[in-house]
Amino acid sequence: MRLHKWLLLGVCAAGLTASVAAVADGLVVDKIYHPYVDALETEIELRSVFQDEQPNLTNKAQVHQFAIGKALSDKVFAEVYMIGGKDRARGFENEAWEAEIKWQLSDQGEYSADWGVVVEYEDENTRDIQEFAVGIIAEKEFSRWSGTANFFMIREWGDDIRSEYETTLGLQARYRYSPLLEPTVEFYAGQDTRAIGPVLQGTMPLGIRKNLHWEAGVIFGLDSVSANKTWRMLLEYEF
Repeated sequence: MRLHKWLLLGVCAAGLTASVAAVADGLVVDKIYHPYVDALETEIELRSVFQDEQPNLTNKAQVHQFAIGKALSDKVFAEVYMIGGKDRARGFENEAWEAEIKWQLSDQGEYSADWGVVVEYEDENTRDIQEFAVGIIAEKEFSRWSGTANFFMIREWGDDIRSEYETTLGLQARYRYSPLLEPTVEFYAGQDTRAIGPVLQGTMPLGIRKNLHWEAGVIFGLDSVSANKTWRMLLEYEF
């Protein structure tokens, strides 16, 4: 069986796994990754998430991530993040750093879906907590619609956390109305989170090979243990 068929089976299994898995307390609502790499691109990214308090949990009120990334080839993109957050008892703190590699597995249109992989390593600054994650990315176009799936398998360990495995699933349906405006619906599943909501996004050209990509949306909890609302925002300057 070809690679893309194995990955398709994995993403389908992810939907079932994420609906029943008991994963750790990491952020579930974040951004949806796409499998594509631009060989000449450099990127500055800022993304933020603001969450309602979840019943019987001490989830973060805010999480902010600042990143600088660069394409290493026409298939590989590397990025380094600084991560900060604000919990419900203390102010904002610089909490962790993260290194990330995205690998575009297939050329666009080569198979019935386009495929990629994301590998991440995160290390907290003030606590002995480390995280390693591998994400499978699949994207398929249907006329003016694009459907994207992200399935992450995550391992956490360290002296300040119970070592465990996590799984998260993110799904996106995006209508390509115009480059400046693309209405989107996103679904997320993970520990204590089942959520869906609308996101608007678009890309503004700023010059030759210079673009500003933006995303803003609100994700609504689907059950009594999920946060009622999670706002997510993203800005990327691509050059």
